[in-house]
Amino acid sequence: MKELLKRLCSIPGVSSWEDQVRDCVMEVAGQYATELRVDAMGNVIAFKEGTKPTGNKLLLTAHMDEVGLMVRSITDEGYLKFDTVGSIDRRVLLGKRVLVGSKLIPAVVGLKAYHLVSRDEEKNVPKLEDFYLDIGAKNKEEAQALVNLGDIAAFDSPPEELVPNLLKGRALDSRVGCAVLLWLMRENLPMDCTFVFTAQKEVGARGAFGAAFSVKPEIALVLEGAPTFDIAGVPAHKKSCALGKGVVISFMDKGIIADRALFEMLRSLAETQGIPWQLRENTTGSGDAMAVQRAASGVRTASIAVPVRYSHTPATLANAADIEAVYQLTRAFIIRLSKED
Repeated sequence: MKELLKRLCSIPGVSSWEDQVRDCVMEVAGQYATELRVDAMGNVIAFKEGTKPTGNKLLLTAHMDEVGLMVRSITDEGYLKFDTVGSIDRRVLLGKRVLVGSKLIPAVVGLKAYHLVSRDEEKNVPKLEDFYLDIGAKNKEEAQALVNLGDIAAFDSPPEELVPNLLKGRALDSRVGCAVLLWLMRENLPMDCTFVFTAQKEVGARGAFGAAFSVKPEIALVLEGAPTFDIAGVPAHKKSCALGKGVVISFMDKGIIADRALFEMLRSLAETQGIPWQLRENTTGSGDAMAVQRAASGVRTASIAVPVRYSHTPATLANAADIEAVYQLTRAFIIRLSKED
């Protein structure tokens, strides 16, 4: 699974430009799916028959897209001004390498040189409009020959292992769920499962909303990444989510309260099967689970996550053992549901 994850994280797929990631998902899922399609939003929907016919009872989903930048104007000097796509901390932008547009034009995020900054400016985080992309163009005309307004820029950060089993890469917080689901599709499943790889999660869970209406499941399990608190500057008593402590089981965030029975099932499975797990006590943010739960007449929904450091940056970190725990718990969840009437 590690090599599959590295492959997924090497592909740029900023929200609304998930085409290359979708092609990779389709290639892998197509080897195992009974039915495979792409809907109007760009979601990949893969149905796989299991030993027990249950139709669309169970939906398993993860998102394909990542945060990035979008070109909104070109200056007379040939610099590209941009907006963010998804939530990005402006502090991580300066000096980062990005790839722009379908041609993957290399660029660097620029800002006024530090020795030109005033004392007042030094005290504040620069505004987004102060940043620009430098593609090396001499003027506006030269830049326009290479880049179009509306082009997407993705962080240029190849996946790698910092130390054994500590993975670093762009978009790990999204692609790890995709890798787990694709790995599960290889197995002989005990029940029918619908796997959905969603688009545009980072800009409001738009893909998941449409996919859930299309599939109309009874139960949904959402796989995602959960920001950790095991970092410098956070008090020890607040470090409730950390790398190496297993799968994160979430009971609530800003958009959803997990189905109580499903939450308890996940927790019980982890405990009885010796799968390391931890609670997600931080309730900020929300994602695809919110959209799925509210679709149609409502869906019983729960979510689990891989803990990650530095999400929405070019260098997200994840632990291979935590990824394995997510895989094992998802697999146990499917087996448990297959035994229900």
